[in-house]
Amino acid sequence: MASPFIWLQHMLPHHAVSRMAGSLASSEAGAVKNLLIRRFIDAYDVDMSEAARGIDEYRSFNDFFTRELKPGARPLADAGEYILSPADGAISQIGRIEDGKIFQAKGRHFTARQLLGGDEDAARLFEGGTFATVYLSPRDYHRVHMPAAGRLTSATYVPGDLFSVNQVTAENVDGLFARNERLACLFDGPDGCFASVMVGAMIVAGIETVWSGLEETHSPKLKRTDFSGGAHSFEAGDEMGRFILGSTVVLLFEPGRVEWLDGFTPGDSVRMGEALGRRLQPNAGA
Repeated sequence: MASPFIWLQHMLPHHAVSRMAGSLASSEAGAVKNLLIRRFIDAYDVDMSEAARGIDEYRSFNDFFTRELKPGARPLADAGEYILSPADGAISQIGRIEDGKIFQAKGRHFTARQLLGGDEDAARLFEGGTFATVYLSPRDYHRVHMPAAGRLTSATYVPGDLFSVNQVTAENVDGLFARNERLACLFDGPDGCFASVMVGAMIVAGIETVWSGLEETHSPKLKRTDFSGGAHSFEAGDEMGRFILGSTVVLLFEPGRVEWLDGFTPGDSVRMGEALGRRLQPNAGA
């Protein structure tokens, strides 16, 4: 039987709750935003020593939540040899894509095709490849960075629910990361085609990218944007987007491209820029 926490999530109007939270979080009223920020820091033990700005310098709670870090706060591993963690957070799952399936938790799976919004051609590229799911907790730095060098080829907004993405929910909601609202970004680079999928969650008020700004989320329609013209290229470690509250990043790589480093298990903490996997074709370029 589902826990009250899971049951409540099924009953709540996800998008209405998230829009309401987003409206509050975007308020620039000094008393409101300062109270929210200070309460949040205390509740989640946020480390402000690495933030580039002081508590009173943020325009809104959203501005604080997507805060930038001081230069050098996240040194990058050698991108010529390694695949980098795209975010601060915890490993939810990490492994291999088998029979098109990506492991979620406790016997639950979802498919690459589902995750990518029904794109069968893209999903086929990742059959037998590798995946890593990184969960960003409320206290974490919430900007998402490139795990490897690549040129953006497409970005697909996939409508969906907004369940929480913590471990309890992952263990109790089927196909969670392919069920929630998400933005599936595909890149081509020295490590072949790879995907970085930004998955929304309860009270996530938006997903923002460096190439398009704030995405039109909370929409019922799938939207695929073609960027094959090559206008947006990135180096490993470059910022690619951020969550306006919440969430999770799922990485997909083609077979024969990445070998995850030994020792990573679900629940392990990672920081943006640290080595997550070894590139199997390092001479193809960094």
